[in-house]
Amino acid sequence: MTKRRGTGEGGIRVRADGRWEGTIDLGYVDGKRRRKFVYAHTRAEAATKLQRAQLALLQGRPVLDERVRVGEFLERWLAEVVKPGRAPETWRGYRSNVRTHIVPALGHLRLARLSAADVQALVNSKREQGLSPRSVQYVLAVLRAALSTAERWGLVARNVAKLVEPVQLRRVEVVPFTPEEAKRLLAVARGERLGALYTVALALGLRPGEALGLSWADVDLDIEHPRLRVRRALRRQDGQLVLSETKTPRSRRDIPIPPVCLRALREHRRRQLKERLGVGSAWSDSGLVFTTRIGTPLDHRNVARDFERLQAVAGVDRHRLYDCRHTAATLLLAQGVSARVVMEVLGHSTYRLTMDTYAHVIPTLLEDAADAMERALGDAR
Repeated sequence: MTKRRGTGEGGIRVRADGRWEGTIDLGYVDGKRRRKFVYAHTRAEAATKLQRAQLALLQGRPVLDERVRVGEFLERWLAEVVKPGRAPETWRGYRSNVRTHIVPALGHLRLARLSAADVQALVNSKREQGLSPRSVQYVLAVLRAALSTAERWGLVARNVAKLVEPVQLRRVEVVPFTPEEAKRLLAVARGERLGALYTVALALGLRPGEALGLSWADVDLDIEHPRLRVRRALRRQDGQLVLSETKTPRSRRDIPIPPVCLRALREHRRRQLKERLGVGSAWSDSGLVFTTRIGTPLDHRNVARDFERLQAVAGVDRHRLYDCRHTAATLLLAQGVSARVVMEVLGHSTYRLTMDTYAHVIPTLLEDAADAMERALGDAR
């Protein structure tokens, strides 16, 4: 009597077309017997692929047929890898790129046969459609991340997205407030309801979402060395304002509060307490530092409009609220604070990001360094 193969057992045979085919038994799924097939030009290659599939089965990892399409794999990758392991907004961004850009172009292709030429054609088509270089770069990054998983799972021999020419970005020049403009802005902000918000943005370089997501529990104003902790950010998600953890460990940081900020935050705390007593039970206790007049989170768009008005009152050139962050970094660097410390204050993920973003400040710092060296050694002769 012929013995049936048990789950996980496999076999190898040569096909009529000359290729070698390996088969692994996956057992019964939904009442149907399922098998995985691998294909190779030699028996040894087929045996290696079969061993990888058997190892994945033993380790409980997905074992997909080599005939699986790119679109099918990407949906499974989103559901089983990205959604459980990434922040919700990251998952939504990945899903949007997969369904809007990658699947319509590549979804019908077999994953195992995807080539670098296929990926390059995707990149070229997105450029021709007028997608911004940054968006094209993001599409390629999503596909590269997905194929890295496919490579670890043994579904592809290599990550062909890594073989495609990287998308070149034109770095947008940072345009911060000048020191004089920043001072005028802060002078006007002192009398404003949200003046402390703009002071924190200018003095500490918080991202707008981080400033709007700041809670009183993360602010220590009454200790010897006042500090605040950046842990969460306020974002708009599916039409709702939600608080979520910052995206990277570097973004979660503790920052000393300078006196200019300390005064503004203490005055803001007193003002908010009066507002809370004034509305009584109508107050929504969100625990946030910066809120509406009834305690609910502030919408970024409303804050941006108020910031435009404040700039007009101060008589300074119009900037985005995010440019307060650039101003903070530029002022720190101009004052001789090391780029490494600026990186920590801003919560940048890498030192290189800090240096690349604020490269326009470096020539001035180099001149200062030359002057400092002259002061140190100029009298040596």
